[in-house]
Amino acid sequence: MSSGGFLKEMQTIGEKFLLKLQKLPKADPVEIVCFCVILLFIVTVLVLMIIACSCCCYSCCSCDGRPDHRRRKIQVRPTAH
Repeated sequence: MSSGGFLKEMQTIGEKFLLKLQKLPKADPVEIVCFCVILLFIVTVLVLMIIACSCCCYSCCSCDGRPDHRRRKIQVRPTAH
């Protein structure tokens, strides 16, 4: 998908979202609850992605941009009897 097509698709989704928000005060209570549940799900997924990415970046880069060499993997060898 080209960047122009992606931007057009995002604009279409945004317009549908704004239209839905405008119609929300006149909607049925069930529709309002469903919209809130879907919105809560999207927000939860985005927050979890941000947390996962920040934890991964923190463990790899140690916050200052340099890799943490103290956390190298050590190979375990079997003991001889």
